[in-house]
Amino acid sequence: MNMQLKIIGTIESDIKDYRTAPKMEDEPGAVRARVHLDPAYAVGLDAMEPGAKLELFTWFHKADRSVLKVHPRGDVTQPQRGVFTTRSPFRPNPIGLHRVTLVAIENETTLVIEPLEAIDGTPVIDIKSAPNPT
Repeated sequence: MNMQLKIIGTIESDIKDYRTAPKMEDEPGAVRARVHLDPAYAVGLDAMEPGAKLELFTWFHKADRSVLKVHPRGDVTQPQRGVFTTRSPFRPNPIGLHRVTLVAIENETTLVIEPLEAIDGTPVIDIKSAPNPT
């Protein structure tokens, strides 16, 4: 099977180092950030409005893809667990899922979002409208 991901944009964030980044978007240290969307995908933003709840999918490009067990949340006092039972960025396919709110759209292809815990330069692979809570 041949699979191919397309990078549709890149994160601009004040967070520069994955080692000090928050683990989740709802933790202290998460920031307002920007997604610079490739202009080829601008039409995909049609009908997107500030205030929208989004799911942003990223590729953790600095992650170690060979890791299969981790200490949960990096806490070495806890026993290691399989990566599929954690939110660790270190995994065979390091896909990040971030639940964010759209603050604004600038210049037709720049999304201002918050809160985000991804580091500067992180590739974006997809954006989806978040499901409405029921």
